[in-house]
This record gives sequence, structure tokens and C-alpha cells, in this order.
Amino acid sequence: MANSHDTSGRAVEDFLAEAEEIVERLSTDLGTLSDCADSGECDPDLLNAIFRGAHSLKGLAGMFGFTDIQQLSHNLENLLDSLRLGKIPLTIATMNVLFDAMELLGSVVRGLGTGETFATAIADMIQRINDCATAQQGDGESPLQKLGLPDKVLNSLTEYEEHRLVENVKKGRTIFSIHASFSLMSFDQDLGEITEALKKSGEVVSTLPSASVTPESMIDFEILYGTDLAYDEVAGLIDRENVEITRIGAAAAAPPSAATSGTATAVPAISQAAAPAEVPAPAGQADDMTAKSMSQTVRVDIGKLDDLMNIVGELVLSQSIISTLATRMRLEGFSSLAIELGKAAKGLDRKLTELQKGVMEIRMIPVGQLFEKMARIVRKVSREQGKKVDLKTFGADTELDKLIIEDIADPMVHIIRNAIDHGLEPTEERVAAGKPERGTIRLSSYQKGNHVVIEVSDDGRGFNIEKVKKKALEKGLIKTLEGISDRDALDFIFLPGFSTADAVSELSGRGVGMDVVKNNIAAVSGMVDIESTFGKGSKVIITLPITLAIIKALLVSTAGRTYAIPITSVLETIIVTENDIDTVERKEVYQLRETTLPLVRLERFFGIPRTKPDSAEFYVVVVGVAEKRLGVIVDDLMGQQDIVIKALGDMFKGYRGITGAADLGDQRTILVLDVGGIIGEAFRSGG
Repeated sequence: MANSHDTSGRAVEDFLAEAEEIVERLSTDLGTLSDCADSGECDPDLLNAIFRGAHSLKGLAGMFGFTDIQQLSHNLENLLDSLRLGKIPLTIATMNVLFDAMELLGSVVRGLGTGETFATAIADMIQRINDCATAQQGDGESPLQKLGLPDKVLNSLTEYEEHRLVENVKKGRTIFSIHASFSLMSFDQDLGEITEALKKSGEVVSTLPSASVTPESMIDFEILYGTDLAYDEVAGLIDRENVEITRIGAAAAAPPSAATSGTATAVPAISQAAAPAEVPAPAGQADDMTAKSMSQTVRVDIGKLDDLMNIVGELVLSQSIISTLATRMRLEGFSSLAIELGKAAKGLDRKLTELQKGVMEIRMIPVGQLFEKMARIVRKVSREQGKKVDLKTFGADTELDKLIIEDIADPMVHIIRNAIDHGLEPTEERVAAGKPERGTIRLSSYQKGNHVVIEVSDDGRGFNIEKVKKKALEKGLIKTLEGISDRDALDFIFLPGFSTADAVSELSGRGVGMDVVKNNIAAVSGMVDIESTFGKGSKVIITLPITLAIIKALLVSTAGRTYAIPITSVLETIIVTENDIDTVERKEVYQLRETTLPLVRLERFFGIPRTKPDSAEFYVVVVGVAEKRLGVIVDDLMGQQDIVIKALGDMFKGYRGITGAADLGDQRTILVLDVGGIIGEAFRSGG
């Protein structure tokens, strides 16, 4: 089942962008639909939207020649069609098939750029979809005949409209036939107003045009409407002239004000002047307005934003060079030229600052997009585990750089899976412990200074600290339990191969995961921490920089080498001497305003030999991430500068404490320190 497409790279990019958007929207709608699986009922408009989405994806794939995606979408569309027509019930088994199919669709779409094939997986999924569609179909006698609708109305209904009519009858709703006449000049607006008013208290099953007694100026519509309201209440919803309401069905009685002849009864009318319709705009003007509305947003590849950010970074470096030259010229006596050049440099600096801010804002997206993906993971994993889980989100409008959100998506998935598998107890165990049978997972985010904090908490069993310590002892991570605090014990969870699970499951227990989570978060200069209370739950706290693009950094030197420390992590700088430093348990510390500040010498951290003896005085840069503080000892402070962080590549992934490199604009390239990594490594190794 290979692709038979022959499209240009640009066309494939366009397809990927639109297909990913459709899959993302469908996944979100499926998550909402899954909430209805327990009751077996759902919003028909939601099912229709999902059905149309699958249909759109099928057509899009067919147009570009991606036959595998087209066939999978086609079969998924058939299953959704059976659902919306009521041929099969909405069950948990059906939802699992839909979730798996959508997950596979997303993988196939993303795999187009890598050349990965999914022929076997697609064939298996199509078989599952077809089995699901045929196994649950039932034969039921339609109660439509009992309604007594005219043949011309029945023959005009689509299969879906017949199904919705049957569903309304099964629910015991009253079916009304509403005949309305509208002016040809404003019928679309008037019909829309009536439809919206009716939808608030029932379901508009169908809207059929019919012949008017004055076809040259009026147009008529026949609306079938199912509701629990009485006749007078329906009449009150659409209190306007030229509207007739008839209650239909075998059990229907004439309305209180109706004639006994069974003919349609007119609703008491109000003047059209009381609810004037909007005057349609001229055709040309309407076209202009539509064109403008379509041009308000554009889709831009993140790679282009990266290129633009790099260009802005180079301009920042060039501006720094110009400013330096202006200063040198002024010192060497070229006063008039130097002053003019200095003014131009300051003006350029202001504009570059605005440009830099604008580009960075374009890259920022709300973390709510990440939370929506986690909501689908919670629904899927909770069903697989047979646990009842509620997800609560807070601070979804907090913004982060798109690349950071993409990089922490996989770590977030693993944390969520661990929370459901390890953290939340089975229903029986929760009830026995006096907890609600439904577990709760909270996702929250908030801005803290120049960082964003994301917290994942659950009300499960929490970590058994004593069990963690014993596991660490068994694995030889520690020689004795003496002196190991609960805080230190929780750090063992992030070590490779460490797991407290007694049995291996599909989700966890292999000791692979939390170390990868920590490394991936550290790769974007973030930190991860755990708080836990046994029997009450756990909280994973992720602290991230808002962006990794252009940042202001403090340049420092030690052992003859220059480094950059992101200014967002710098709390203060102080000058100290050797006499100011104390030693506690072989760790260097400094008493800073009645608090003990752990210290780390940067050259020792990186293993750099000193070519000159230590000076009598040196600087301590106090850095912090989340609640942790550390003093970094350096030889000198060289000022602040805007820098553009460049990735170092896979060869340097294993180096702790380095997040990238930066060009200073004077033919020098320096390393940018990963403050979170240094703090984590220093605390774990005792400084």
C-alpha cells in the first residue's frame, strides 16, 4: 500500500501543513467525543464535524496522491458515518479504534518527511475499523412511519436526517413542522435567526425549501424540529409573522389555539419592523471584506522564523561592532564623526530591539496547545489502564517558545503516563483509602520572572520514600541510608535504570524514562523537580526559559576562557576572598545574608587547568532556577551582551553544563552555560 504521489517539495510542505492541522483538530474533537462514550450519546454536530474532517483529509490526500492516507481516511470516514447514522453505538471499544486510527494517521502524515512506511500498520488498522463497523450493527424497525409525515417530506430527507428524526422520536420528543416564508432579499439572515433560536431548546432535524404562493418575492422553508417544549413555548421562540407551526405524529394533539381541522396554525405575529434584517452589502463590497478577512493570518514554517531570528542575531552583533567603533573613534579624536555614528548606532539599537521583540512574539504560542495533546493522552491511557481520571488545566494561556513546547512534549507524555500508571490507584484501592473513585491530574502553568513553570500533579499514592532508598541501596547507588534526606532520595528517580515498579508494564517499570525526561528538559535549559507525599500524591515541577532564541547574557572569564551565562538566571554578583569561603562536609559554601550558598568553581567543574595562581579576590555569580541557588566562582566579569545561541550538535550532547555556543562578533566563539544543568550536577555530586 505504497504512496503513488509525484509532487514537488513545496506541494508536500503545503499538504503536510494542512493535513497536520486537520489531524490535530480531529484528535481534539475525538477527545471531546470520548467523554460521551460512557452514556452512549453525543452531540450530533460534533460527530458531523469529525466526519467532515475525515472526509476533508481523504480528499486532500487523494488530490496530492497519498493513497495510503486516502484509504485509511476513507475507512475511518465510513466508521464515523455509521456512528452518526446510528448504525452502531458509541462504545469504549469504538472510541479505542477511533483513537488508534487517529494516532496512526498522525504518524503517517509526520512520516512523509522521513520516508517511513506504515503499509502493514495501515492494513491492520483498516481491518480493525471494518470489524468494528460490522460487529456492532443492529437491525431495528424505524418508527418514522408512525409520524405520519407526507411522502414528499420523507422522500426529501437524507439518511442522516432520517436517523436524527428517529433519535428524537426515541427520546420522546415532540416533532414540529414549522413552515416559514421569507423575503428573497433577506431569507438567509431570517432563516439563520430562526434556526439559532430553535437550536437552543431542541434539534433542527432538516430544513427543506418549498414552493411559495408568491414566488416572485418570497421563498418558503419547511423545518422539522424535535424538542421537549410545548407548542406555546416553541411559538414564543420564533415570535414573528409568516410562520406556521404544526405538531405532527400519531400522538400529537392540536395546540391550544389550533382549529380542530388539523390544518397548520399560524403563530401570533409581530411587526417585521421590530426585528429588522440587516441590509445586504453590495456584491463588490462584500467581496472586498471577505478578501481582507482571509488575509489576517498566515501560516509560516518555524524554520523560516529560525532563519529570521538568526539574521536578527547577526544584526545585533553588527550593531555592537558599530557601537564599539563609534566609542573608539570618539576616544581617538574623531569627535564629530564619532558623535554622529554613535547616534546612528543608538537608533539602530532601538529598532533592532523592537524587531527582536516582534520576532520573538511570533514564535510564542500558548501552552494550552500542549495541554490539549496531554488531554488526549490522559483519555487514552486511562481507558487502557481501566482507571477513571479527570484532567484539570490551569494557566493554558501562558506563552512559551514553540520549539521549547515541541521539545518538552515527549517528556510531558512520559510524566503523564507515569502519573496514571504509578501514581493513581485502581478504583477499589482509592475507595478503600477514602478517596474519590475518580483520580485527578492537574496541569498548570504560570510565569515566574523570566521562566515558565509547568506543574503536573496527581492525587494518587505518591512515592514511598523508604522504598526508593532501599532500591537505591540494592542498586549500589548509595552505600548507606544514613544522611540520605527525602529530597536526595527523590533525585534517584532521575538516574538511568532506576525504577520502583515491582512489575514491568507496557507503560513503565523498565527504568527507562525519567532520566531521558530530565535530559530532554535540560537540553532546553530547563530543570525538573519532584515533590511527593506518600498516600496523597506527587507533583512534577518543570522550570523552563521563555525562549532560547536571542538572549541577554553575562560574559565571565575563568582560567583564561570566556563563557556566557543567560542573564535570566543571574540573581546577583558579589566579590569575595578565600577567607570568606567556608567548608561544610567538604563542600565550599558562602554565608549570604543569613543563608548558606553552595559554591562551585567553574574551572573545576569543567576540569580546566589553571595557568596562573588564584587571585586574592574573585567574583561569585549567584544563579538560580526554580527554588535552587548556586554561586559560580569566576575570575572576572566582562559585561552584558545580546547573544544568539547556536546548537552544538549531537557530538556534545553528553556534556553537562553547556547549552550551546555564541558568536561575540569579534571573531570569538564562546560557550553558553546551562545553569540548570550545572545546578543539578553540582547538587548531585556535592559541589
